[in-house]
Amino acid sequence: SDLFRNGERAATHHPEFTMLEWYREGAYAGAMDDAAALMSALAAEAGRTRVAWHGSECDLGVVPERLTVANAFARHADGVDLLATAGDVAALAREAERIGARAAEGDRWDDLALRILAEQIEPRLGAGRPTFLVEYPAEMAALARLKPGDPRVAERAELYICGLEIANGFGELTDVAEQRRRFEADMALKERLYGERYPLDEDFLAALAHGIPDCTGMALGF
Repeated sequence: SDLFRNGERAATHHPEFTMLEWYREGAYAGAMDDAAALMSALAAEAGRTRVAWHGSECDLGVVPERLTVANAFARHADGVDLLATAGDVAALAREAERIGARAAEGDRWDDLALRILAEQIEPRLGAGRPTFLVEYPAEMAALARLKPGDPRVAERAELYICGLEIANGFGELTDVAEQRRRFEADMALKERLYGERYPLDEDFLAALAHGIPDCTGMALGF
């Protein structure tokens, strides 16, 4: 489908773009399998599997790596233990300073985590073969369900090729009460930061109340 998002013009974003989005029943691992199969099939149809961008190369015919966010920080951000700092802004700020990342006054924990991710980790993802970055900290996955057995992380996955994120997916949160709590927390944050508060999406919450199956959504941009 053709989409329009105001205010997102950048080197890798345009206000008008095309996206393929799908849902499937079951765990989010299945949606990752779908994306990998689609990518491999398109590359084979085009007659070449290797692509290059900004000095990085990637073979789309190779099975993608699945790398947790915590392991990505440990590997590419000089051993930062992201989950050990969860919610502790001061602790993550100290780690940011140690590895040479910028920590600004007023930064929240997720601000710091996303900055380190963008500056030190993302450019290294999807080199050689595609990479699915998985198991995002719960603070970085507002619409995703938490991982069974480990509520520190959520069932969210992003697909990277040559340092560029091209797909985002997650296990859909179907708990109405939990989704309302997250919406309320997000609106409280917006009010604190920007002085404005917007109505909750009651239509969406009402739809959740009718019940939807255990499912995963994936969106792949072009």
